[in-house]
Parts: sequence; structure tokens; C-alpha cells
Amino acid sequence: MKKLSTVCVFCGAQKAVSEEHLASARRFGKMLAEKNVCLVYGGGDSGMMGAVARSTLEHGGYVVGIFPDPVRKLEGELMGLSEIYHVDTMHERKKMMFYFSDAFIAFPGGFGTLDETFEIITWRQLRTHTKPVIIFNHQGYWDPLKALTDNILAEGFAPKETGGFFTYIDNIDDIIPTIEKKIQG
Repeated sequence: MKKLSTVCVFCGAQKAVSEEHLASARRFGKMLAEKNVCLVYGGGDSGMMGAVARSTLEHGGYVVGIFPDPVRKLEGELMGLSEIYHVDTMHERKKMMFYFSDAFIAFPGGFGTLDETFEIITWRQLRTHTKPVIIFNHQGYWDPLKALTDNILAEGFAPKETGGFFTYIDNIDDIIPTIEKKIQG
């Protein structure tokens, strides 16, 4: 039986997000540490990215950051990570995140989060992997995305089975059990 050991979290790095979103990231970091699940993420120190990583570390967890050089000009990397990898491009970042992770979770975020999430779903559609992809719909943040993905499927712009390649979850407590069920599958 396969055990969940690493989870990649895609999430926003902006500082001007609500405290509720930041609190959910901190709570999830604590959950990962308590479950002894390694966090793989983008390596940044701000916004939800920094919140989830710091919380994982503060609660004794292991955190792998993958920090691309172009991002250095925009934000800082989080110091004190368990492991940090510096890469030249965003594509290299996504590729390393993919190889290190058993599953992927999209927390609320912006265009970078969407890019990472859609690329991992596209790779799944292309049969590159069968890893679980979770979209954490905290406080209905991803409701417009859900409407869009439902429309993409309804209009025939993606095969119907693509809808089974990702799961929307509203309750943070359901994320890890859902992933564990999917990887044991």
C-alpha cells in the first residue's frame, strides 16, 4: 500500500491577501507536519507560500523549496528550509515539483497558481501521470474556476474523463484523507 510522503502546494505569494486565507495555509502546514508529509513548494517567503512553509517548519515538518531565478527579482526566498533548489526557469521549477511530489494541491492564488495547476492537469490529461490533483476551494475562492472547468467539459473542449483528474474540496480537513484514498486506490 502506497503511503503519502510528499505533497506539492501551489498557492499565492502576494502579501495583500486576507488573514483567513493565510490562516488556512498555516493550518495546512501544521497538518502536513503532524502527518509527517513533506511539503514541496515554490520556495518563497511571502503570502500563502511563506505561511504554509513556515508553519510546516515550525511544527517540525520537512519543506523542500524550488526557487527560480526570475522570481528573485520579485520576492525573497524563505531561509531555513530543509532543502532548497535554485533553478533557472519556471518550467524547471514545475518539473522538479512534479518529480518530488505524490500529489498536488492548489490553494487560493493568482496567475502563477493557475499556471501550475493547469499544467499539472494537462500532464494528467496527456497520461504523463496519475497523481491526485486537489483544488482547495477555501471560502468559495475557486467557484469561478469550477464554473469554467465545468463549462470546458460541457462544451466538449476537454474529454469528459478529464473532470475526474482533479477534485474540488471545500473543507481543509478532507484534503489529506482524499489524497490518501486516491493514491491507495
